[in-house]
Amino acid sequence: MSIFFFIVGFVVVVITAPLIAQLSLVTIGGFLPKRKERRLARNTLTRLVVVVPAHNEEDSIGRCVQSLRASDSEEVSIFVVAHNCTDSTAATAKLAGAEVLVYDDPTAKGKAYALRLGFTHAIQHGAEAVLVVDADSTVSSNLISSVMGALAAGAEAVQCRYEMKGTPGHPKSELVSLAVRGFNFVRPLGRQRLGLSAGILGNGFALSADLLSTVPYDALSVVEDLEYHLHLISAGKRVFFIDDAVVSSELPTSQKGEISQHSRWQGGRLRVARSWMPRLLRELFTGRFAVLEPALDLAGLPIAFGMTALFIAAWVPLLPVRLYVLLSLLVILTHVLRAIWAGPQCLRTLRLLALVPFYLFWKLRLIPNVLRASSAKAAWVRTDRKATARSVS
Repeated sequence: MSIFFFIVGFVVVVITAPLIAQLSLVTIGGFLPKRKERRLARNTLTRLVVVVPAHNEEDSIGRCVQSLRASDSEEVSIFVVAHNCTDSTAATAKLAGAEVLVYDDPTAKGKAYALRLGFTHAIQHGAEAVLVVDADSTVSSNLISSVMGALAAGAEAVQCRYEMKGTPGHPKSELVSLAVRGFNFVRPLGRQRLGLSAGILGNGFALSADLLSTVPYDALSVVEDLEYHLHLISAGKRVFFIDDAVVSSELPTSQKGEISQHSRWQGGRLRVARSWMPRLLRELFTGRFAVLEPALDLAGLPIAFGMTALFIAAWVPLLPVRLYVLLSLLVILTHVLRAIWAGPQCLRTLRLLALVPFYLFWKLRLIPNVLRASSAKAAWVRTDRKATARSVS
């Protein structure tokens, strides 16, 4: 029996260690003082173009363009790529004041194709940098000026703070929002303070035209942001994090949308991990320690799965295993508390932690969907964002 417990404890340590190591690194990093970055070569950035990929977003595209206009103190151009739309997205975007690129190609499914077309069009029309904002988002009033300032100071790539708001009164949605804040704010902040590349989160990121010439945007998976960031890391590039400029969107409120979005995110990450981990390990063994944190990130379990494994290991009657479980859970708790502190209604969010067991159970039920989404044959599917009577509680 002792051999059985040893094997269980060993397996749990092996599968959770990358997650705990990475969370320890970025969470501690977030408490460090703001770095004095080495002086970058200043640019004379004169033209930034906002690229908005949109697929059947007639309900939100007008609000998105208006938000960008309110943040625009530099008269930037806004290009909306109406990608395989069957609604009035293009007309609504044009009415709101954006330039519209209609892109109809049934074989080109997914946001990455729209981005690639938008980048090409923007650069051909004189853009020195492109800023990506999703069609279902709004931005803070300082976002465009902050991005232009960072690029003018010499950054080749920047990522703004990306918040995904949960539905008030919908505990599961609010817990998902908290988890996303940990991923989209605590992790990039820690990386930035440690001098690492902050990552690309798919929304609210900007790239210089020179960078796109050096590292073309050829990432076409369902998690194209993660894949392109790995290309940047491999090329020795760094993404800078702007924590006080915010792009916001709302999480889907339909049950179908929640399942689809989470399965696509985690399944896509699993697929990218399978293809990229050997390459990152080879680079690590040749002395490129800059790839260590991205490798830990790819190898790490989602926090919900890691916590479940740790709770199972807590029953193993071996002191070293129990000490590891205790320390690991403290790391996760610190990470979660940091995410709570960075968001609104801290006390309410703290109370929501009582529902974590139910949230973990919901996440575990998604494993078959995640595995299907990780298949090379998995197709891109638009998230259903609208609520149904059954999905809102």
